[in-house]
Amino acid sequence: MNLKELSRILGLSQTTVSRALNGYPEVNEATREKVLAAAAKHHYSPNTRAKGLATGRANAIGHVIPTANRHEMVNPIFGDFIAGAGEVYSQQDFEMVLSIVEDSKEEQVYQNYKTRGTVDGVVLHGPKMNDTRIAMLQDIGLPFVVHGRASGITADYSWLDVNNTSAFHRATEFLTDLGHRRIGLINGLETMDFAHRRRRGYEAGLAAIGIPIDPSLMRQDEMTESFGYTSAGDMLDMANPPTAFLVSSIISALGVRRALQDRGLQMGRDVSIVTHDDTLSYLANGADVPIFTATRSSVRDAGLIVSQMLIAQINGDTTGHQHKLLEAELMVGRSTGPAPASAKMA
Repeated sequence: MNLKELSRILGLSQTTVSRALNGYPEVNEATREKVLAAAAKHHYSPNTRAKGLATGRANAIGHVIPTANRHEMVNPIFGDFIAGAGEVYSQQDFEMVLSIVEDSKEEQVYQNYKTRGTVDGVVLHGPKMNDTRIAMLQDIGLPFVVHGRASGITADYSWLDVNNTSAFHRATEFLTDLGHRRIGLINGLETMDFAHRRRRGYEAGLAAIGIPIDPSLMRQDEMTESFGYTSAGDMLDMANPPTAFLVSSIISALGVRRALQDRGLQMGRDVSIVTHDDTLSYLANGADVPIFTATRSSVRDAGLIVSQMLIAQINGDTTGHQHKLLEAELMVGRSTGPAPASAKMA
């Protein structure tokens, strides 16, 4: 069943039927109800492209991933975010447009989205410090919501973020309350805003009880399992190794645990680990009792909320910019315990 056939059955022009289906106010209510009833009876579903031509909307949301971040495509964190967003897109009859581009061409993709009308808005992923993409999107007038925030940007914009500073301050405080004084930080790339904020929380937690900042106990890079393994191994082999680690990803925390096992150390007894847990659907942090003590915040829920915020913006259902700050929950698991007695004495 297509629009032409439905129009013939109803004895109405294709323009009238299209406008009735798309909610145009100039179509009277009786005609609209007649058209909707016929569409339901004959299982008519409007062609997305044709609907876009009628409404001036693409009914699509863009996601742009630079090739430097191509690991995002297999990263379970990105997958869970898209799963959450996809639920909303499906409910609201939106498609997702995913573009993988060279870093130097990322801004051109946004420009093309706007000039070609490919999408109605975009989700901005992985904000960096002083991220220039925000001003560019505002200049071209393409609706967007940032998953995260960008320190150093004074202009207002819509975002959803986890309170990373507070989460890592609390996690550090939890470890110092257990008597740990040598705490290693295994962080994401600190050009990324979330990692910068997490380091600030870690440093504030140490400063709160007078522990000096030791750069030799801090590492930053892409949050892979091998990065966690190598970073933890380097620090554990120091003359004065850490008794605890604060890790920015459960994926990297798995590498830290492997480094402990290679050295015959028991997690939670000899060395403690606190990690950030995005409550990934297929990489669960234990069942009844968490494996890792973790600051927990669902990235799937973040995807759901960000997509709702963006569609509301596109539909004109909101005024002004929206800001949502999610608090992470500290969940105590089997990976933490009191600092060893020898470390406390030292």
